[in-house]
Amino acid sequence: MPSASGVAVAQQPRPETGRVKRLRLPQKQRNLELVLLIAACAINATAVVLVQLGAIGHVDLNLLYLCSGLSVLVFGMHVALRYVAPQADPFLLPIGTVLNGLGIAEIYRIDLHYEDFGWDSAGVRQIVWSAIAIICAIAVIMIIRNHRVLQRYTYIFGFAALVLLLLPMLPGIGQEIFGARVWIHIGPFSFQPGEIAKLCLAVFFAGYLVQRRDSLSMVGKKFLGMRFPRARDLGPILVVWLMSMAVIVFQRDLGTGLLIFGLFLVMIYVATARVSWVILGVLLIVGGAVVASQVLPYVNDRFQNWLIPFSQKIYDEQGGSFQLVQGLFGLAHGGLIGTGLGQGQPWVTPVANSDYIIASLGEELGLAGLFAIFALYLLFVARGLRIGFAGQDDFGKLLAVGLSFTVALQCFIVIGGVTRVIPLTGLTTPFLAAGGSSLVANWIIVALLLRLSDTVRNQPRLVVS
Repeated sequence: MPSASGVAVAQQPRPETGRVKRLRLPQKQRNLELVLLIAACAINATAVVLVQLGAIGHVDLNLLYLCSGLSVLVFGMHVALRYVAPQADPFLLPIGTVLNGLGIAEIYRIDLHYEDFGWDSAGVRQIVWSAIAIICAIAVIMIIRNHRVLQRYTYIFGFAALVLLLLPMLPGIGQEIFGARVWIHIGPFSFQPGEIAKLCLAVFFAGYLVQRRDSLSMVGKKFLGMRFPRARDLGPILVVWLMSMAVIVFQRDLGTGLLIFGLFLVMIYVATARVSWVILGVLLIVGGAVVASQVLPYVNDRFQNWLIPFSQKIYDEQGGSFQLVQGLFGLAHGGLIGTGLGQGQPWVTPVANSDYIIASLGEELGLAGLFAIFALYLLFVARGLRIGFAGQDDFGKLLAVGLSFTVALQCFIVIGGVTRVIPLTGLTTPFLAAGGSSLVANWIIVALLLRLSDTVRNQPRLVVS
């Protein structure tokens, strides 16, 4: 083509409009998860068989068939993750599976002693609740495609948590069990709404602290090298503290009260990076504990059982230290390697399949088995915290840290109470203890962490052709 000066110029071919294609990568995370799931299901099946051989001397296939149904659901969740969250963390689902299975095996072992079968068996009910919990987790994974959607409903989650905490106080449906009014009873079913309330509170705290982080972290006066908040900014921590104290006073649930306040304290520290909030929170906890131990008889009893459990007077009292001491004897009986699944006497300790399932497992698996279980919890919490620290948005970071710390704090409160490190509070051990509401809540935590991890890892990889 001639130019304006008459010199011919070769016409350059116009580049073809490129099409954007998504690169199809091998699902390494899911393949690793599949291998770990196969190992987890094998461990669970072996545990059930060992319980049967140790307790009754032969293998009963009926329970294995029920457990195989759970394995099908778990692999169904794995398949769902391949489609909707292919980059999700590969360790969370196998850890939840093996912990859930070990809990079922130990609960079933106690049922064999009492000769409970069918729906009367706590182990069978635990399998049914596990199936419901896994289905709920699959639903969460399928419905919530982006965790940031939850931030839109911050105050709705806060209101829902308040309603759930108040439900046990309503006449007609509220039910008091072992002195704590934390259950609702509808027909043949009972449920602990506080387990779901802690999830709603984690979402609410994350959304609220993202909005108010600047005023809570940047404003205040310095004292002893630390910046303390203004008096007007103390409102949130005081409200949560009063909420926790109300749960302890009116519902007589020391564990849930500690869990709520501890969750908020950790999340506000992560949001603001100010040690002063931790100091204020610890002072409120210590002050509340001192007042409660002097004013509330049942809290004082817990402290007495903890401080002098081997006193004959306290041991023989109604609601005394009998349960705590029997749990310690069970752990001592297990020793280093345990008596073997199906060969201990865990039923000697009251509520051995729920509050004291750690003592039951410690007797039959020994210290080595407990350390393996604790390592699984440690890995679960570490993966959750890793998801939070690698997050791209502040809401996701706080939510992942809050959910992970919920599991960590619950384990510390329960295991610390059973081993007499702290006073006994009555919470359930995540995934292990008998209880449907706890299972549903913890499997939803798994689902939310999986969704968060997929968001963190799933960076778009594009190629132009």
